[in-house]
Amino acid sequence: MRTAFLLALFLGFVTVPASAQQPVEITADLFTVDENSSEAVFTGNVVVIHPTVTVWAPKVVAIYGDGGTSDIESFVASGGDVKLQTSDQTATGEQAIFTPGDQLLRLTGNVLVTNASGTVAAPELVVNLETNVSTFTGNQGGRVTGVFTSQ
Repeated sequence: MRTAFLLALFLGFVTVPASAQQPVEITADLFTVDENSSEAVFTGNVVVIHPTVTVWAPKVVAIYGDGGTSDIESFVASGGDVKLQTSDQTATGEQAIFTPGDQLLRLTGNVLVTNASGTVAAPELVVNLETNVSTFTGNQGGRVTGVFTSQ
């Protein structure tokens, strides 16, 4: 499975310097920026379109640091129905949290990753984008399940 590749594409616009970023289009029913809490919040049918991946979620929150919106500290897609899709792979879950500082992405809640070679389902997926290691875990009694097809 190329889970790390999919998730790296999703997060590419967050981790690349602003001058090198590709355009990202975000649409939502409502957009709020709270300078006091350093949060940019998109709510209601949020769609994030990056040239290599599309993300759907009921809510997306970007928490930024002193450098403003180009200094993202965390990126959270939530609301129970989070979907990431590239041309050859789909990942779904209830919440996705990315923290650029440690390069970890956590997809939690009924995680399902599907591509041409099969599917993996688990309660949680943690992707370390620095080491390219993806770990599916069964927590709270849940199990990891994989179904693979030969090519």
